[in-house]
Amino acid sequence: MGATAAGVEPDYQAVLAAPGFRLGVRCDDDEIHRIAFLPPGAEVAPRNALAAETVRQLVLYLADAEHLFGLPLRPSGTSFQRRVWQQITAIPTHQTRAYGEIAKALHNAPRAVGQACGANPFAVVVPCHRVVASGGGLGGFARQNGGFLLDVKRWLLAHEGC
Repeated sequence: MGATAAGVEPDYQAVLAAPGFRLGVRCDDDEIHRIAFLPPGAEVAPRNALAAETVRQLVLYLADAEHLFGLPLRPSGTSFQRRVWQQITAIPTHQTRAYGEIAKALHNAPRAVGQACGANPFAVVVPCHRVVASGGGLGGFARQNGGFLLDVKRWLLAHEGC
């Protein structure tokens, strides 16, 4: 999810700097394969039209949390993960849901919802940052319980006024 051992970014078609992090875009000409959170560093100019459109929409979101994405996301994940991501995408901007709330709606366990959130390949577009622990705690983020990714989650939630 970050730089390779040699310090070179994996094959991203674009990398956009954001406050305290970057967003790496992997795509072909037709579909987004992944949008990943990366540690701060250099940007990479878009290498194709879809990467440029993705960066354009991410910039709009970073300027205005109300921006609604319209990007062609490559189908991925298990059936259960896709159901979780559908629930998460339905959470309105400025709101959060607890892992347990989503689990109850899907008749499953909160831990399974957390695992599906961690497997989300479309950072920001499928807003897993809006899923928090019961009692208002942050919970994990992108399969991490600490480090810069929790700072990213805090920033995203503050950006959205949560």
